[in-house]
Amino acid sequence: MVGQVCIIQTTLPGSWIEAEVGAFSQQMLVAGAACVQHSSIRSVYRWEGETHSSPEWHLQLKVSLSKRQQVLAALEQQHPYDTPQIVWHTTESTDSYSTWVDSQ
Repeated sequence: MVGQVCIIQTTLPGSWIEAEVGAFSQQMLVAGAACVQHSSIRSVYRWEGETHSSPEWHLQLKVSLSKRQQVLAALEQQHPYDTPQIVWHTTESTDSYSTWVDSQ
């Protein structure tokens, strides 16, 4: 059997320490995410006509399809950026993993 899981991705300021990222991740768990993974990355992007390169934190949230909207709402409300990157997609997973995500 094949299950489905929503994966939501965003970035946070690279100036944040691990404890701040952990606290933000905990807020996403409270909002309904089953799992939040984070790692440090470097982003290259255009902002207000200029190219920037800066360290950031990458977050990947695993969410059940039924909780996607409430997690997205919490993410938008609590995100520190004026225009945060918030993208998501639905993906296939093992049935046992999607059942676990749904149960959280």
